[in-house]
Amino acid sequence: MSTKARAVADMNQRDRQSQNEQEERHRIAEAMDFEIKRWAAGKEGNMRALLSSMQQVLWPECGWEPVSLTDLITSGSVKKVYRKATLCVHPDKVQQKGATLEQKYIAEKVFDILKEAWNKFNKEELS
Repeated sequence: MSTKARAVADMNQRDRQSQNEQEERHRIAEAMDFEIKRWAAGKEGNMRALLSSMQQVLWPECGWEPVSLTDLITSGSVKKVYRKATLCVHPDKVQQKGATLEQKYIAEKVFDILKEAWNKFNKEELS
């Protein structure tokens, strides 16, 4: 096989792989969006409620330890738990741990929801 033919074959294989990954991601989105929305429903912007219920959407291997609302009374404790949560679901960290596509998708969505809630919490309670 010539160098050009090999390069074209490699490129086609990467394209197929990318296409398969996109299809899998779409399937995961359809399956998981409901669960993530159900978890976040009624808690939009409520940092304490989101943090105290993260175990409902995270996978067991992520290492998240459930936190009770009573552990999130002070702003300082919320900040500490938020930092732990972001380490657990940060897309780069999840990628480094070799997570599945489903785990990456969940982490990305949870991270975005937490970031939004953190911005609101920061404005209201820490300023």
